Amino acid sequence: MPKYKITLSYDGTGYGGWQVQPNSTSIQSLVQKALTTILREETFVTGSGRTDAGVHALGQVAHFQTDKAFKLSSLQYSLNSLLPEQIRILHLEPIADSFHARYSATGKIYHYHLHLDRTLNPFTRLYSLHVHHRVDATLLQEAASCFLGTKDFSAFANEAHRGSASIDAVRTLQRLDVVPESGGVRLELEADGFLYKMVRNITGTLLDICAGHISISAIPEIFDSKNRGAAGKTAPAHGLFLIKVHY
Repeated sequence: MPKYKITLSYDGTGYGGWQVQPNSTSIQSLVQKALTTILREETFVTGSGRTDAGVHALGQVAHFQTDKAFKLSSLQYSLNSLLPEQIRILHLEPIADSFHARYSATGKIYHYHLHLDRTLNPFTRLYSLHVHHRVDATLLQEAASCFLGTKDFSAFANEAHRGSASIDAVRTLQRLDVVPESGGVRLELEADGFLYKMVRNITGTLLDICAGHISISAIPEIFDSKNRGAAGKTAPAHGLFLIKVHY
């Protein structure tokens, strides 16, 4: 059965995340509903991974299969006509049967936006975390460098006893850059994979270090503990963006 790759973008505000769930509207469920309506057959969509409620995406990837014949450009137009304006199909293409949106992925890039100005920016409030304490740029950069490399990230994973983390919590964080932007900074994280809430937990820990609640010297001990309770708080979802999935 022919397989197709979808690249999509969405504003996660007000949605229950990517994955289908019983008590809230998810991005996946809306894409599946739109495809089912257009193709006139039940169509399932598999994503590269779940994004939590309130998390945004500039480059989420998914795939679906169908025997129905259609013109790619027409299907893309029809999907975007049916989907809410917060969700847009950026690209639609045929893909080899061996491709799997989740299991073929070799890495991902996430950005987390921190608004550091004293006054909240009403135009970015849904897409960045307003930090109320002082953040020393040098300390933030130094702390960020401590996360780089191949490590067991159990202490930075929620539900480390379940899913992929319970099998192997080792990930290679290739990049954690602190990039200045208007009103603050963004954290750019690139790795071969991420555990559940790993980016938000790393971000929260970095902010706790900058706030003086955790010592930078404690980072190796936190990794060694493999205990989520030893790390910092979980940063809110709304500052997080899935930027790109590598294949």
